[in-house]
Amino acid sequence: MRSFNRFSRAMFSTGAEIRAAYFDPSHEFEGLAVDAAIEALKNADAVCFDVDSTVIQEEGIDVLADSLGKGKAVAEWTAKAMNGGVTFQEALAARLSLIEPSRSAIEDCLKNNPLQLTPGVDEVISELQNRGTAVYLVSGGFRIMIEPVADILSVPIKNIYANHILFDDDGNYAGFDENEPTSRSKGKPKALEMIKGENGYETMVMVGDGATDAEAKPPAKAFIGFGGVQAREPVREKACWFVRDFQDMVKVIKAA
Repeated sequence: MRSFNRFSRAMFSTGAEIRAAYFDPSHEFEGLAVDAAIEALKNADAVCFDVDSTVIQEEGIDVLADSLGKGKAVAEWTAKAMNGGVTFQEALAARLSLIEPSRSAIEDCLKNNPLQLTPGVDEVISELQNRGTAVYLVSGGFRIMIEPVADILSVPIKNIYANHILFDDDGNYAGFDENEPTSRSKGKPKALEMIKGENGYETMVMVGDGATDAEAKPPAKAFIGFGGVQAREPVREKACWFVRDFQDMVKVIKAA
């Protein structure tokens, strides 16, 4: 990769120009609108990341289920949800009814099985933040499990849009907040609409590995599918740009 000073970087305004300047000619690009996605990422004032199998290398609910001895059954529902085979709310309700996690069970799970960041995601988020781009975590997972991840990545807690598990006074499972947009199908576009409306962002990008992430365009200007943990064919087919390594995104962000 050739290096350029800040002045010369500003000269590359289109996706095609950035590709030519920052990527090896042999690099293979996948996606329906790669140049448009690169331009959107370059100009984005907000980037929203899915968490499970994107920011982290696992599906958080599967890790929790494994710790409670219900891993196989829950993983089957997770696969159905990520590939678009069932509505998200059906999968969420079914998985939680199988495990009914208490607050202490979740805390023990996180202590004994800390969630692992996907290689390169910390650099992507840091580069975005350094240039003044807002970063959000928009997930069908659980806030109680995502907050420690957000803390590691210096993402403000207020920038988490995820599901709330409810507990009774003794910390036992008592359901989930069905009013959260991320608890329902088409919840991620709704969450992004809320983020955009509250902050006035002009160019938003959604990054994720699942069918629910692809639904977030629009209001996202571009959907970048991520296949570095799980490469899902239905997602690859819908992605404006499909990447398998976060370093591809880093190159574009540094070109801005």
